[in-house]
Amino acid sequence: MKSGQATVVKNAGSHYLLSELPAWEVFPAVLRGKIRLKASEITNPIAVGDHVRYEADEDGCVITEILPRRNYVIRRSTNLSRQAHIIAANVDRAYVVVSLLFPEVKLPFLDRILVTCELYGIPATVVLSKTDLYRDEAAGQLARFKAIYEGAGYPVIETSVRTGEGIADIREACKGQVNLFSGESGVGKSSLIKALDPSLDPKIGAISLAHLQGKHTTSLYEMYPLASGGYVIDSPGIRGFGLVDVEKEEIARYFPEMLRASQDCRFTPCSHTHEPGCAVKAAVEDGRIAPERYNSYLGMLEEDKKFR
Repeated sequence: MKSGQATVVKNAGSHYLLSELPAWEVFPAVLRGKIRLKASEITNPIAVGDHVRYEADEDGCVITEILPRRNYVIRRSTNLSRQAHIIAANVDRAYVVVSLLFPEVKLPFLDRILVTCELYGIPATVVLSKTDLYRDEAAGQLARFKAIYEGAGYPVIETSVRTGEGIADIREACKGQVNLFSGESGVGKSSLIKALDPSLDPKIGAISLAHLQGKHTTSLYEMYPLASGGYVIDSPGIRGFGLVDVEKEEIARYFPEMLRASQDCRFTPCSHTHEPGCAVKAAVEDGRIAPERYNSYLGMLEEDKKFR
């Protein structure tokens, strides 16, 4: 019997593909039943990026243990209020892909992902896709978006698969790292990954013109090796992102610009909603904190029951 340690590179429901990174020699495995039962509140007990131990013989390969995670990205399953889904584990950087238009970016959705990355210590970069489609027509919106997120402390990379803008920058940044690409349906994650390495074949879908939302084309979570170095995790388009493992009183500390300003609040703790002498509210009023981000924060405090 052979045993070893490997990384999960594809999640296909009850079946998985593993590889002993950095070598890329993929082999199939199944999950031992008792591990599945331990994670009843998680829809997927094993995520792409997980490090696992396995045993293999002539009958096949079985995952026997999930090793401790360095970090992970998790979201609440919007239709199952007590269950959550791990998007990826052991990630070096998350690239949150958004399109200013086609489909239109939803800032509260983006902010939930960024809060989750902050919560689990994952550096995040915001990737603006399809900029060739709207740069001239929506120059003001583009400038405002960049001001909001660069002001908060996030790198913002403008990209276009058609013109190649920004692709080389991301390709270089991905070297030597496990990189998660996530975002709403139709924002161009799979096209972006294929542009990073044309030899890859992530599924690419069309925008639904009726709702200007993407049709789900990536149904499985999968890691790919980049010819230029590093790995990318492609994830299905997400239509809802509920926060997990964070109390309302703690949310503000995961907005970097609010955390910086809160050091000067008169009261500790401060909810940044009604207290006198609140430095966060003062920063919103004088433009040092974007009102769009502050409104996202208020929305998280009043989170709809389907998310909490």
